[in-house]
Amino acid sequence: MDMNALAANIRDWGHELGFQQIGITDTALEQAETRLGEWLEQGRHGDMRWMERHGTKRSRPQELVPGTVRVISARMDYLPEAKESWTQIDSPGAAFVARYALGRDYHKLLRKRLQQLATRISETVGEVGYRVFVDSAPVMEKPLAEKAGLGWIGKHTVLINRQAGSWFFLGEIYTDLPLPLDSPADGHCGSCTACLDICPTRAITAPYQLDARLCIAYLTIEHQGSIPEHLRPLMGNRVFGCDDCQLVCPWNKFAQPTGEQDFQPRHGLDGAALLELFQWDEDTFLRRTEGSAIRRLGHVRWLRNLAVGLGNANPSRAIQDALRGRCGHPSALVREHAQWALSRQLINQQQS
Repeated sequence: MDMNALAANIRDWGHELGFQQIGITDTALEQAETRLGEWLEQGRHGDMRWMERHGTKRSRPQELVPGTVRVISARMDYLPEAKESWTQIDSPGAAFVARYALGRDYHKLLRKRLQQLATRISETVGEVGYRVFVDSAPVMEKPLAEKAGLGWIGKHTVLINRQAGSWFFLGEIYTDLPLPLDSPADGHCGSCTACLDICPTRAITAPYQLDARLCIAYLTIEHQGSIPEHLRPLMGNRVFGCDDCQLVCPWNKFAQPTGEQDFQPRHGLDGAALLELFQWDEDTFLRRTEGSAIRRLGHVRWLRNLAVGLGNANPSRAIQDALRGRCGHPSALVREHAQWALSRQLINQQQS
């Protein structure tokens, strides 16, 4: 089997399946493993205990999937045709949802496409050892994608592609095929500090260093408990994720809107109001978030996040009444954040 020809075919098949780029790398991640170990020792992963759970399987692909010698890394653009982000962030009473979560959950779509790619490889070369991943196992997807030439890890720790910016998802195929390697991507952040300067909570503590415990994406999605009070006013109306560091990145002027219909906004989430979303009962939440990445939050943490947004909104009798209605919620987490938000509303009303 001509491995160079096969690699070229894999790229062509990947493009046919809707991936914008395919790269191939080996399994050597020594530097990334060292950085990850230091980050974990510092406790910067917060509640994400799963990042410690698998030891070196995360940084040594051959331990996770024995026989792995290559990683096929794929990226798929997701930037939707949505209402302008800064307009939504700056609109009084609006709720901001990270662009990646406005449409259907990406996991199933990417996994299906990668499985189709892996199946085609198997049909071509015969018996092949492989396993498909989409943010579903201990995989260092960004270092692997960087080594595979898909982009470089920017100062905000997000992968950036020189021709396409950073609005894309990543997925991988671990395989035992000795495919030819692509060249790693070079970094092109230069002296730019736009992402560090814009971060509302200063979660990017230094170039290429992120403290997840301060990150709004972590606080609104991964964090299970009470959001630290000193961070709540800094979150504004960001109720699921935060895109600020990507929105200001100069490289995203090259980003193209996705052609995938599944990534387009659903249920008006790109222009929704905080109060409207806060009034969803659990059945409505489950119905409106079916097939969405938002559903994994659960209704309680959804209300927690929205309460913080409402506490940061302009004083309003309607908002205050809605918060009072949640102050008796069965969940202590919801009650605490609703009470904080109501107090903040009343204080701001007195000062205005």
